[in-house]
Amino acid sequence: MKEEEIISLITKSINTIITSLFNSIDNNIYNNLDGISFINPEIINNSSFSKLLGNNEKTGLIIISNTIILGLCIYYIVRYYFNNILEQPVEKPTQFIFKLLIIMFFINFSYFIIEQIININYLISISIKATSSSILNTDVSFSNLITLINKKIIMDNDINLLSYNGVLKCSLSIGLLFLLFSYSIRYILIQVLILVTPLVFLTLINSSSSWIFKSWCKALFLMLIIQIFIPIILTIIFLIDSTNEVLLLSGIFVLSKINTYIKEIFGGIGLEFSTNINSLITSLKR
Repeated sequence: MKEEEIISLITKSINTIITSLFNSIDNNIYNNLDGISFINPEIINNSSFSKLLGNNEKTGLIIISNTIILGLCIYYIVRYYFNNILEQPVEKPTQFIFKLLIIMFFINFSYFIIEQIININYLISISIKATSSSILNTDVSFSNLITLINKKIIMDNDINLLSYNGVLKCSLSIGLLFLLFSYSIRYILIQVLILVTPLVFLTLINSSSSWIFKSWCKALFLMLIIQIFIPIILTIIFLIDSTNEVLLLSGIFVLSKINTYIKEIFGGIGLEFSTNINSLITSLKR
């Protein structure tokens, strides 16, 4: 067998493998992307996750939070009783009880509150998506994006890795695969933030721990607001001239970097845990 034939055979084999790989990605990745990108209240009502959350105030982290509150009440009573001996300022009982009642209300209805926040965010994002789909007369979604890519960029069923279209197709598929992992991480982080909601409300009982609540709010806001920008960017991608492959690839890149861009838009919203932990340690040493 001649050297040219060997090279041709190797190239054909690689192209066949690449074609099979990206066809498999096309058939599975996009529906999953749509599912994890647009988070709705079902994330809380998931049967497995609900068991962890607890179905009522007698199970899950809610009862743990209520138990901690009881311990804090005992601690306050003891501290208030020995106030004259310790000579440390203690807030008035009426002020403490009023604050405690408000915090208990938010703790026991924490999952209901977070469910409504997620639902409002979901309705806004879906409304934007539905409006864009109506205007463009096409479904603005990741599952429909592959149709656009394959129809306008890849003209045949085989991908030639050494061609311009082949490199472009690989770049787009890898970018969308990265999106799947990125949005999967976001989905998991939102579940973590939901899970600790009762404990986060509990931190408002003391000014030295209230920074945890602020950081939690920032993190949740950042994770949820991404969902509103996703259909907007998808709409722009569908509006891009499909013959301009560079802009199409840039649109996918923007989706993968949306978290960074939103931080910049909203003034660097992030989780500054290191600074807050140092502040907490300093306050505890006093």
